Amino acid sequence: MRVLVVEDEDRVAYAVAAAITNDGYAVDISRDGEDGWFKGSTENYALVVLDLGLPKLDGLGVLRRWRSEGMTMPIIVLSARGTWAERVEGIDAGADDYLPKPFEMPELLARMRAVMRRTSGLPEEALAVGDLRIDMRNGTAAMAGHPISVTPLELRLLKHLINNLGRAVSKEELADQLYDMNHERETNAIEALVSRLRRKLGNGVIVSKRGYGYFLTAAGA
Repeated sequence: MRVLVVEDEDRVAYAVAAAITNDGYAVDISRDGEDGWFKGSTENYALVVLDLGLPKLDGLGVLRRWRSEGMTMPIIVLSARGTWAERVEGIDAGADDYLPKPFEMPELLARMRAVMRRTSGLPEEALAVGDLRIDMRNGTAAMAGHPISVTPLELRLLKHLINNLGRAVSKEELADQLYDMNHERETNAIEALVSRLRRKLGNGVIVSKRGYGYFLTAAGA
């Protein structure tokens, strides 16, 4: 999944790009509004992080162009000014979220994930990646529209992998997420759980990366 960062301040652009890359995304950077508008209009991005104070074409102008062209990718606006009037203007122009500068990178990443979930058209507890869809409320899963019988533990594992799409999740992290503090957390149990899910989902959906953990691939994404 690719993210476009449109930011003319090099320090901010590189810091944001590094954080997003570490979160498992591919990142392109544009340093002015004209270039950002062109990239966003001609490339396929999962999300755009857009600064308002840009040279050549300001961020609101870029935003309005994209929306008038029918571009629907989610957009998070950044601005050093951050007045309520500017926030309203940005949202009215088509922004999905607004983050005033300065900000903490974990907050930006959390807002990115929330916006992508919200704009996917799926309820908060219904998640989809490629042919795989899970619904935490109903405890169901399906591949290419075909129901798959899963246990609550398997469902929670799938949800964690989907929420961390693009990065490998270690067995230890999965054990921490799936089991409570009183449960004996054996990585062998995670291996068995993943093996069972692979049989149900088919080959190439959950892949292991030696020394890193498990992740969902393009076959499932």
